[in-house]
Amino acid sequence: MRYADAGVDIKQEEKAVRALASVIKHIRRGVGEPVLTNHYASAVTLLPLCDLLITITTDGVGSKIMVAEKVGRFDTIGIDCVAMNVNDLIAVGSQPIAMVDYIAIEKPNESIMAEIAKGLEKGCEIADITLVGGETATLPDMVKGFDLAGTAIGFVERDKLITGRNIQPGDVIFGIPSSGVHSNGLTLIRKVLERAGIDYREEFENGTSYGEEILRPTRIYVEVLKVLKEFEVKGMAHITGGGLLNLLRLKKLRYVIERPLKPQRIFRVIQELGNVEEDEMYRTFNMGMGFSLIMSEEEAKRLEKSGIVDGRIVGRVEEPESEEGEVYVKDLKI
Repeated sequence: MRYADAGVDIKQEEKAVRALASVIKHIRRGVGEPVLTNHYASAVTLLPLCDLLITITTDGVGSKIMVAEKVGRFDTIGIDCVAMNVNDLIAVGSQPIAMVDYIAIEKPNESIMAEIAKGLEKGCEIADITLVGGETATLPDMVKGFDLAGTAIGFVERDKLITGRNIQPGDVIFGIPSSGVHSNGLTLIRKVLERAGIDYREEFENGTSYGEEILRPTRIYVEVLKVLKEFEVKGMAHITGGGLLNLLRLKKLRYVIERPLKPQRIFRVIQELGNVEEDEMYRTFNMGMGFSLIMSEEEAKRLEKSGIVDGRIVGRVEEPESEEGEVYVKDLKI
């Protein structure tokens, strides 16, 4: 199976996004003027001639919610909602500070809302941010079940904004492990398990069910903020939809993952059950690496020894073969 076979065509999605973005041209000048757009997070000016920028991003939990509904467990997806937003803010070097959430629901359910809140509270605690408000919309004619999304803001000094523009051939890729599936590729996972006739309550391993393993919350990479205070980082990638191709969002170079982090077993089980090609796995999932830093080799080796964050050098940056850049895992182009 491919992600497109499951109903999600990344290339078609990119075309649709470009069509949307091509129409939106208006730019506010002065306060709120954009400094960085279309990155993991965007940045705008706080005050004219001020070096402090406001960063903003928005994201949701996606069809991981459907797994939560099948399992009947809703206390972790709020963590995912916080993580998907906060990690994108961290990826441009900003300090997350606050967030709002949006829940579109078919029919209000007090117990489910209370469980969602537990996850939101835990995620905010881990990220050290405040959930300052939100919105709930009851839409019985539009929504079956519910959807959960959020918007987060942070701040960063202008000269500390990290975009990847300083990355150059010879730099290395420092990989940080994921906690598992995180919150992307769930449409493919669900279709594979459904076609294989596997119930989410069936044991996956060591007393953990398939549902519990898939619902394992997305890791929130707050320790990266400490790394930024002590090491020079040129670029960061939050590995979400599009898998390791997210590296190309930084700069169109050739990224070669020579020693990839070991994927959690769930990825290999899904690959086997769905007969999914290796390149498709790395284009769809994080495959064990949820976040990566691009640094000079000297800085990366120093970081490996520091113990600040669990991770290691997984590859290098080279001159690209094309203007679009490339990502390789060992000898496999993805």
